[in-house]
Amino acid sequence: MAIIFNFELETLRSMEKKSLLCPRCRRLISSDEPACPYCGLSHPGAWWKRRFAGALLKNPEDAVRLLIYTNAAFFILSILLRPAQIGMGANPLSFFSPSNDILVWLGASGTLPIRLGQWQSLIAASFLHGSILHIVFNMMALHQLGPFVIHEYGFNRFIIIYVVSGIAGFFLSFLAGVPLTIGASAALTGLIGAVLYYGKSRGGFYGQAIYKQATGWIMGLVFFGFLVPGINNWAHGGGLAAGVFLAFALDYQDRRTDSLADRFLGNVCLIVTAAVLLWNVFRTLRVFLSA
Repeated sequence: MAIIFNFELETLRSMEKKSLLCPRCRRLISSDEPACPYCGLSHPGAWWKRRFAGALLKNPEDAVRLLIYTNAAFFILSILLRPAQIGMGANPLSFFSPSNDILVWLGASGTLPIRLGQWQSLIAASFLHGSILHIVFNMMALHQLGPFVIHEYGFNRFIIIYVVSGIAGFFLSFLAGVPLTIGASAALTGLIGAVLYYGKSRGGFYGQAIYKQATGWIMGLVFFGFLVPGINNWAHGGGLAAGVFLAFALDYQDRRTDSLADRFLGNVCLIVTAAVLLWNVFRTLRVFLSA
């Protein structure tokens, strides 16, 4: 019995050394796999992927939390540099609002910035907000939608849908003549579009429940958009349409795992977005701290 037990113990130890949790999808795989059989991550056993990718994406909430922290950091920066209104005032929606000039420098979009050549605002505007209530409502929506979309589409396709939907929504706003616009809602409606497509495509009881919930969100957005002044319905419509189209073009995890193109486009969206945000912070601080 002792010999058998020792043999089994050594076998388990050997298996433990050769197994790991994929840094992206967190499923148990062999450490010498050339690619994760579940999510397609190449060389998941590489030490730097285990250390950095695993630390960032232990679960879907980590990526969503990082997006929320980025939005919060930009809102705090905009308030610290030049607040327009701190108190409640006549309009409660403007409580804790940054000034328009600081928002333009940080990347607000619309016809005014774009006609001055600020095309990067199509990306940056998704990370700016006009008041404390504005960012709180949007980040609550991101906290609810983000983990579901990451789970069903994977991290790379989530990033593509989020970033490109924001670009599409603000570009449609530009074509419609909206002078100045900000907010994560264009990207968020893209996520709603992806949820809508998933529910309709998947079908069944679960799919129909998801589809009905997404439809309810859209109806609420339409009602809220026409009831409350200052809502950018063009951005919502553009983001929603882009989200549905991207979900159809990229498909979800149940149908296929991440491809090389998904990973490439996801990395491009991450790198370009980070570069745009860092550049806007750098030029804004250079102008306002030297004034």
